[in-house]
Amino acid sequence: MIPLSVLLHRDQDVLAEAAAARLVTRIVDAQAARGSASIVLTGGGVGTAVLAALAASGARDAVDWGRVDVWWGDERFLPAGDPERNETGARAALLDHVPVDPARVHPMPAADGPDGDDPDAAAARYAAELWAAARPEDRERVPPFDVLMLGVGPDAHVASLFPETPALRDERPVTAVRGAPKPPPTRISLTFPSLQAATEVWVLAAGESKAEAVRLGLTEPSPLRAPVAGARGRQGTLFLLDRAAAARLPHGAEGLASP
Repeated sequence: MIPLSVLLHRDQDVLAEAAAARLVTRIVDAQAARGSASIVLTGGGVGTAVLAALAASGARDAVDWGRVDVWWGDERFLPAGDPERNETGARAALLDHVPVDPARVHPMPAADGPDGDDPDAAAARYAAELWAAARPEDRERVPPFDVLMLGVGPDAHVASLFPETPALRDERPVTAVRGAPKPPPTRISLTFPSLQAATEVWVLAAGESKAEAVRLGLTEPSPLRAPVAGARGRQGTLFLLDRAAAARLPHGAEGLASP
């Protein structure tokens, strides 16, 4: 059985610092084992806070940033540099402050990119980039992500996979999302096969508004109703929560580390 752990922290600040420290360890271990590491970033308040905490930590210097591949789980299909894009937030919080190799940073295409305003073509372009980085043995046509981080919405969506939408059944590595219930309506997202190909999936959640989604993520059998329930890694899944987000967990669900 694939391990699933719930790690509880006092508040969002402590959660962000703990997740940042954990991420450094995971990257360093992957680089020691294989020479490089591959991570998938998420946007949102907690995801960006983790990156900012990493940038502010002295432990960031333990990472060889030139040997880290950086991907995204989803993106708002907006022009490059738009403040609402996850890429923009990640660059400001972390990537502009560490010596990453620009060739190993893989943002999802923007609405003013080579595919213009065609999100299907942009999704296909990103799928091709993932395929080019994959190994022959990677059946899901994506590279072996060491850590894939996901936020979760109050409606239990992850990446841009919203409840009861066609993207949940899409078996391609990347899909275009139209008519998303949360603005902007047009997005690009990894699909479940790509998310579940990651070695570890980390679900990050803070605040009372996420408590019901977190509960569903651990108890709901259908990812069609609660996509966060399908957020599982090949070798392990972590729910990294603050106390408010854990308020509706079933008794005894916390397998927890609580600083």
